[in-house]
Parts: sequence; C-alpha cells; structure tokens
Amino acid sequence: MNHLQSWPEPVVRVQALSESGLTKIPDCYIKPATDRPSPKNLDDTHINIPVIDLQNLLSNNQTLQYETLSLISSACKEWGFFQVVNHGVSHELMKQARETWREFFDQPLDLKQKYANSPSTYEGYGSRLGVDKGAKLDWSDYFFLHYMPASLRNQSKWPALPQSCRKLIAAYGEETVKLCEKLMKVLSINLGLGQDHLQNAFGGTKDIGACLRVNFYPRCPQPDLTLGLSPHSDPGGMTLLLPDENVSGLQVRKGNEWVTVKPVPNAFIVNVGDQIQILSNAIYKSVEHRVIVNAVKDRVSLALFYNPKSDLLIQPIKELVTKDRPALYQPMTYDEYRLYIRTNGPCGKAQVESLKHR
Repeated sequence: MNHLQSWPEPVVRVQALSESGLTKIPDCYIKPATDRPSPKNLDDTHINIPVIDLQNLLSNNQTLQYETLSLISSACKEWGFFQVVNHGVSHELMKQARETWREFFDQPLDLKQKYANSPSTYEGYGSRLGVDKGAKLDWSDYFFLHYMPASLRNQSKWPALPQSCRKLIAAYGEETVKLCEKLMKVLSINLGLGQDHLQNAFGGTKDIGACLRVNFYPRCPQPDLTLGLSPHSDPGGMTLLLPDENVSGLQVRKGNEWVTVKPVPNAFIVNVGDQIQILSNAIYKSVEHRVIVNAVKDRVSLALFYNPKSDLLIQPIKELVTKDRPALYQPMTYDEYRLYIRTNGPCGKAQVESLKHR
C-alpha cells in the first residue's frame, strides 16, 4: 500500500483553474481524440434510460407489482441503469443535500484544503483518481466520505461548514441506504432468489459499505477536449446518483454509442456495479459510463455507493451457476477489488473483465 500514501505530483484544484479565467485547458486534461465527446454524443434528445415508478411495488395489485419488477429486471439486463421516482426519499432532503454541497464547493479554497485527501483512503476533498505520474486527468473535484459501516463513519472528516452539512449527510445517508436495501430485495427476487439472498451475499445490512462521493464539475472553456469523469463501470455493488437537475452530464454506453441521461425531477439514477455483475454471474451488467462538462454551467451530483462487506469473498452465487452457465468470475474481496481503480483510475470495464476465468 506504500504507493498509495501520497499523490505522484502536486494536486491542482479544477475549480480554481476554472475560476482563474483561463481560455485553454492544460495539456494534462486533454483526452486522446478517440476519447473526446463528439457533437453527436452531446445532444441525443430521443433516447433516455428507463424511468421506473417504485410506488407500485407497495401496491396490493399483483399485476402492477409484477410489472414494476419486470421493468427493473429488463433495465438491469439491457441498460445497467434506470431512474426511480416515488422512491420514498424526501424531495426536500434531496434538494437540501444538493444545495449544501454546492455551498461547500463555493467556499474559499483554504477552507476546503483542510479536508485534502490522500490516495490511501480517498476520504476528503480530492481532484484525481489513480496514482500514475503524468496521467491524463478529469475535469472535476470531489468530496469522498464513508457512511457505513458505522466503524468507519468519522464525522470529523466531514465538512464542518456549511453548518448544516454534517447533519444533512447523516440524514441523507440513512434514507439512501434504506432505498438501496429496498432495491436489493427487488434485484434478488428478479434473479429468482429469496428477497434477502443478495443482501446476505453482501454480508447482511450491518456491515455493508456505503460511501458518498460528491462530484463538482466546474465550467470548462474547452468541453469538447476533456471529460468530467473518464469511462468506467462502478467497482462497488450499486450506485444511487442524485444528479444536477439543471445540467445534463452523465452519459451511458449503449452498444457503440454514448447516451446522455436526461434527469427526471426528484428522481435518483440507479446503476448496477461490478460486484452485482459478479454475484449475478453476469445476468445483470455493470455498464460503462462517463461525464461530459459544460462551457457555461458547473454541476454538482451526489453518488452513494452501496458495497459489500469489504473483506467478504465475492463470487457468482451458486444458485446462478449451472452446467450451461458456469461461474464466469474468480473470487475476490471488495477490498482487493477497489485497489485497482484507486491505483489506476477509471479504466472502462478492464477490471471486471480481468476476473473472468480463462
């Protein structure tokens, strides 16, 4: 772990670059021509990821219940992404969480620097993923913190300002974790397993991991040359994203195209992570996604990562392994697994593919 103790070069805050008034971005943010967003990708107004109303899961009407389960199942298999509405999390809490984090990023740099992170845990205020010297960087800053397990929850590492921040993080964490538990039951039922099977494969509810990464994507003078976040699939179990409602930025790979997600008001964007792809023996897919940036507006989004107990061996669930569909992946703990992205940064689907049996 020694190579993960410090960043390989001085960390530059992207927000500070953006606010300096520069007209050309530094070379380290310019992506190779093949990785840049194309005009076609930037504005595809006809397609969107599925939008699913969770209200019907609680309905006494079994047909409506079944329809909702079926929609989620199709979305997990065909897209790896979907939006949920009527999910039970307070709209006011969602709004306050977004506003509070925007206030955090609007503070003077020296106040934010008190929370500067290192690659050993990533906790705190950061501006890069991966420790390769001279790597191409993404046009974003972030704040990363642990919410669960409770043993890792350290409020002194959470922002003290704005004053509402720590209280809101706790309330937001509690509500979003509950929603993840509800969705885990749905995914488990859809796999033909008992409703708690997938949760138990994560290590139950007490020892799971839940981390919050708040992304800040500053305005960029040359958005066609860079990305806010490079293509990757999420290494964890499931991600619950609260997007910026005013500016689109998330793009999901569909075949050879990038589809720009259009956020629905008061919705969360849900996506399957690599650990659920492994546990489901690739019945569900974690899908590559990336973030584009904007020349006029900055964006804030909150990603809640819901992960297995970190030292638990994750491998295809035995009930989903058959003669015709043998186990596709080798066992690995999530602790080992996430070292890859922390060391190398976002690398498409390279990591989960590397676990496949040869």
